[in-house]
Amino acid sequence: MSRRPAGPDDCAPVRIWLAPDNLCAYFGRMRILENILTDRGSKYAVSGGPCRNEADARAFVAALKQDRKFAKATHNSWGLICDDGPMKSDDGESGAGMTILRMLEREGLRDHIIVVTRWYGGKHLGGDRFRHVQTAVRQYMAQL
Repeated sequence: MSRRPAGPDDCAPVRIWLAPDNLCAYFGRMRILENILTDRGSKYAVSGGPCRNEADARAFVAALKQDRKFAKATHNSWGLICDDGPMKSDDGESGAGMTILRMLEREGLRDHIIVVTRWYGGKHLGGDRFRHVQTAVRQYMAQL
């Protein structure tokens, strides 16, 4: 297995991106951590920011996908806990949204979306994909 958690030398710095006003003024800043890890050709990134409801979450993912790199990703799975309750999207990566939600619940993080992005590398990862989602979310939460 060629799983290689990214270290400080091969991680891109945290990118802070201001969402355009026409998407959602509430976003403030979007945090993007790229090159979190690589496994069997699949690459992961994680991003997040303030978010109040499902409409904001969908706008957040749309804003993220304005970056062509993220628009071409195989999966942009996300989780959010807000006043409307827990929300998630697997975006084809079955179970990824629930994994993110569980971690948000454990941390008590509300009104903050976390999106784990995966670029498929050609080989199935099986259960390792859940560990990779957890690694990505942990890295993101460590930056808060």
